[in-house]
Amino acid sequence: MPHQSYFSEALDSVKKEGRYRYFANIERHAGNFPYATHHLEDGTKDTIIVWCSNDYLSMGQHPSVLKAMHEALDKNGAGAGGTRNISGTHHYHVALEKRLADLHERQAALLFTSGYAANEATLATLMSFLPNGVVLSDECNHASIIHGIRYSNAEKRIFKHNDLKDLERQLKGLEYHQPKVIVFESIYSMDGDFAPISKICDLAQKYNAMTYVDEVHAIGLYGKQGMGLVEKAGEEKRITILQSNFGKAVGIIGGYIAASNTIVDFVRSYAPPFIFTTALPPVVVAGALASINHFTHNSDGRAQLWHNVNLLKKNLHRAGFTFFDYGSHIIPLIVGDPLLCKEITDRLFYKHKIYVQPINYPTVRRGTERLRVTPMPCHTPRMIEDFTGACIEVWDFFGLKRQQKIA
Repeated sequence: MPHQSYFSEALDSVKKEGRYRYFANIERHAGNFPYATHHLEDGTKDTIIVWCSNDYLSMGQHPSVLKAMHEALDKNGAGAGGTRNISGTHHYHVALEKRLADLHERQAALLFTSGYAANEATLATLMSFLPNGVVLSDECNHASIIHGIRYSNAEKRIFKHNDLKDLERQLKGLEYHQPKVIVFESIYSMDGDFAPISKICDLAQKYNAMTYVDEVHAIGLYGKQGMGLVEKAGEEKRITILQSNFGKAVGIIGGYIAASNTIVDFVRSYAPPFIFTTALPPVVVAGALASINHFTHNSDGRAQLWHNVNLLKKNLHRAGFTFFDYGSHIIPLIVGDPLLCKEITDRLFYKHKIYVQPINYPTVRRGTERLRVTPMPCHTPRMIEDFTGACIEVWDFFGLKRQQKIA
């Protein structure tokens, strides 16, 4: 079929640019993470250490989570059996939504199959119904936010990343009573920098705007109970809609929003991706509930995570590496070249048995290609030393300067 050539040419272009995404075929070792088995194409296997997981607290391996999921599987079976409207709402869904609403000090919460689906469905539905509504979106917002806004066909205004002056300038140009929503993330996952949550809330209050915050990379890690940077900032009451997911520190899969009864009921009643999608399996919801119940009552995992993050940063600094450091748990080692980034991660993978995925455009800007390193509580001091030593060997092998200017 001749049309196949168009797809082949497009793939060749991505490969030449170094943007082709290779999937590592791995099996995590339950109870022994971050070790995993790497399945090679020739049928052989190798043991590696994972350094790029979003399972920030290793809750996907936690005994309390596995126990809850086993019990739910035995009690309810594998799937939900339908959409939330047609036989798919189980007691676990109701219990988790109530728990999330209470923890976020909101009236209600609503579960989605992923954080991506939560953002896309909520923003598309919300903005398509607001007459003459305007979205003010941070330029570094996630693809799910961008697509949700795009599908709404609402007016969109992009403000410079974390730039309060630019945001206020654009707010000033809008009518006070015109419906408007400021959309931002509490922590940006590729650089690891934080949004000025309280100051954004101040502007929203001053200019009569709603606020929508994505807390995907903050839940589990920040705040007294681990319920995110909004909790840490004490701004639960000034955030109109809070969105997050279970695929990061919670260690499972799924997403949710937390807001007023009216907004949640509106999204529940009007968002096609929610209405027409089979509900999350009860076994998944039970695992998410167990995970959240654990880390909100037990801060040991967070304490160990931060110990490891600070230790690795100290070791990398001592070895002469420069990287973005905004005080978050994310360590971006900038390479700046997509092909070289892949070569570096390949050498770490095959020589040192260290798995870090190269991050290239369009996930990050061209020229800022990087290794996105995420220490977890399960990494040992020896692993941290070995990781630092491996980076030194690889950088020296490719003749790279560890000290670089990063913008």
